[in-house]
Amino acid sequence: MKFSKFATRQQAGAQLARELTRRRYERPLVLALPRGGVPVAAEVARALKAPLDLLMVRKIGVPWQRELAAAAVVDGEQHDLVYNDEVMAAGQLRPADLEPQIAEALAEIERRRALYLEDRKPLSIEGRTAIVVDDGIATGTTVKAALKALKRRRPLKLVLAVPVAPASSIAELRPHVDELICLLQPEPFGAIGYFYDDFHQVPDDEVIRLLAEAGTASSGS
Repeated sequence: MKFSKFATRQQAGAQLARELTRRRYERPLVLALPRGGVPVAAEVARALKAPLDLLMVRKIGVPWQRELAAAAVVDGEQHDLVYNDEVMAAGQLRPADLEPQIAEALAEIERRRALYLEDRKPLSIEGRTAIVVDDGIATGTTVKAALKALKRRRPLKLVLAVPVAPASSIAELRPHVDELICLLQPEPFGAIGYFYDDFHQVPDDEVIRLLAEAGTASSGS
């Protein structure tokens, strides 16, 4: 690559789209991790003439240490629960111990989907090339949970596409997908925002607008 930084998420998405259009995927469906992944994914969906949907993931923490992930809830036609078996065993946790947090997570996912997509239902990835897009990856914990859930939904192919991530995270995520595209893999990494000139927090109204535009453009896909 001749660049080491992106001007904006839109530019990163355009660069990513160039790589992806060469692959001529069968029945592509683009899944954006909100909110930062949406401007990137919108460029990819436009280039591939593919539908764009959200992929929302909510971490479920250990009850007495919420920052330590014991599981994750992943949005979709049917919500998926992905457990961190090591953390569950170490904390002697049962699925029932997480039920209050799971209920909270599901409610928040429904609230966000209603906000961003009104009454649009999640799109099925069965038999499609599911392309998961974010604006970057740091540790990859959230993305890994999402990929594990998506594998259960019988996609034709599962692809992860991001502008930037550390090589160590890419190596860890690669076994969970059929194909992985990452434009920049710097080491040492630091933070995702370092690799963008403009890394503003994406507001809700921008997410809503981009999803509405993508929905109109891909209607009937």
